[in-house]
Amino acid sequence: MSTTKTYDAIVIGGGPGGYVAGIRLGQLKQKTLVIEKETLGGVCLNWGCIPSKALIAAANFVEKTQHVSVMGITVTGVSVDSTKMQAWKNGIVKKLTGGVAQLLKANGAEHLAGTARFVDAKTLEVTTATGVERVTATKGIIVATGARPVEIPGFKYDGKTIISAKEAVSLDPLPKRLAIIGGGIIGMELGGVYSKLGVAVTVIEFMPRVLATMDEDLTKPVTRAMEKAGVKFITGAKATGYVTQPDGSLRVSLDVGGAVQTVDADVVLVSVGMRPNSENIGLDVAGVALDKRGFVLTGDKCDTNVPGIYAIGDLAGGALLAHKASKEGEIAAEVIAGHKSARDWRAIPAATFTHPEIASVGLFEDEARKKGLDITVGKFPFAASGRAMAVLETDGFVKVIAERTGKDKKDSKIIGVHIVGPEASDLISEAALALEMDAYVEDVGLTIHPHPTLGEAMMEAAKAAIGEAVHIINKPA
Repeated sequence: MSTTKTYDAIVIGGGPGGYVAGIRLGQLKQKTLVIEKETLGGVCLNWGCIPSKALIAAANFVEKTQHVSVMGITVTGVSVDSTKMQAWKNGIVKKLTGGVAQLLKANGAEHLAGTARFVDAKTLEVTTATGVERVTATKGIIVATGARPVEIPGFKYDGKTIISAKEAVSLDPLPKRLAIIGGGIIGMELGGVYSKLGVAVTVIEFMPRVLATMDEDLTKPVTRAMEKAGVKFITGAKATGYVTQPDGSLRVSLDVGGAVQTVDADVVLVSVGMRPNSENIGLDVAGVALDKRGFVLTGDKCDTNVPGIYAIGDLAGGALLAHKASKEGEIAAEVIAGHKSARDWRAIPAATFTHPEIASVGLFEDEARKKGLDITVGKFPFAASGRAMAVLETDGFVKVIAERTGKDKKDSKIIGVHIVGPEASDLISEAALALEMDAYVEDVGLTIHPHPTLGEAMMEAAKAAIGEAVHIINKPA
C-alpha cells in the first residue's frame, strides 16, 4: 500500500451530486479528490436522466410523424433503426461524461477511478485497477454513492429478459412485447418510449392507478394518451412470478384482486423504486447513522451524525432527483469550505417525461386539502392556447394552487403549481421561482408573458385562481 495522500475534501461518487460537489470545492480552492468506481456522471448521465430523455425525444418524433397530416404534411417510410438510435444516444452520454471529467480538471479537482471504503471517519481505502490506495481528508468527506433499482421476489435481474432501468435504455434489438412492473415515473416514461417505437407494452401496477403519488387529474391525460397509443394497464395487480415458454418468451403471473391473470412478454422491466447504495463502503466503521431503509440520516447542512462526514443525493433520501443531488453537492461543498449554506429551499420541482409531460412544484391539490388549508385553484387548459394548437399539443393544463391569507382572506399565496402538457418540464421553472419568492397569484398574473407562447398558460391559470382569466370562462367563486 502506498503512502496516504491528504486532501482538504474527498467526494465518494461522481454522479450529479458528487461531481458537482467536486467542482464547487475546486472553485472554493479546496484540494479535492473525487472517487468514482464506474463512470463519471453516475446514474443520471449514464443510464438515467440523459439517455432516457434522448430516447423519449426520438420516440416523440416518430409519433409526431403520424399526426402531421392535419398540417398538410405527408410523411412516409418512417422506420426505426434501434442500433443507430443506441449509437446516437451513447454518443450524447459519452460527450457529457467526458465533459464532467474536463470540468473537474479545470476546477482543480482530482479524479480517481476506484471503489472507496471507510477505514475511519477521515480515512478511506480505495481499490483501483492497480492496487489499493489510502487517502485522508482534513476538512470533510462527502458520500454520494447514490441508489440502485430494487429487485423484487420472483424476478431476479439477468440483464436480458428480466431487466432494470439500467438495461431498459439499451434495448437492441427492440422486443416485440414488453411488460413493465411498476407504473411509477420510470415505468411510465419508458413505457411511452417503447410503445411509440412499435413495442406492445403492458404496465402492471400494484396500486389502484399509475403515478399514484400525483393528483389524479394530472395523470389522466397521460394514461389516456398512452392507451390511445396501445399501452395496456393492469392496476391493483401484484406480479408473483414468471415461467419461460418453449419459444423463450415469458409468461408473467399476476394476482389481481385474488384472481390469477397472465401477461406474455419477451422482456420484463422491473421498475418499482430505488434503494440506497449504503452497504459495503464502511459507513458502519465510520459510525454513520442510517434509517431503517438504509438511507443516511442528515441535517440541513447535509451533515451526518459524524463530524466531517456529509451525505448527499439519493443516498440521503428524500426526493431522488438529480437536481436535488446537485444542489446538495453545492451545499456540502460550501459548508466544508467554511461558507454559510444549508437546505433552505421552499420546494423542489419535479418533472415526469411522459407524453404529455407532467411537472410539479409545491403542494398537490389533494395534499393541500388534506392539510385543511383554505385554497383556491386556477386551471388553464392547453386546448385554449393558440401556441399549443399550432404545435399539435393541446392535451393537459396548468393548475395553480394558492392559499387564501390575510385578515379578509383576499390574498392568494401560491403554494403549488402543476402542469401536464407540452414542455411542462421547462415551464415549471417559473413556478419554482414563484414559490421560492413567496409570490402571490397577482404577481404571476400581472407579469406580462410573451404571446403566443405556452408560458401564457401559467399567467392565465394564476388569474383563474382569482376569477380573472381572460381566455377561458371563469368559474364562480
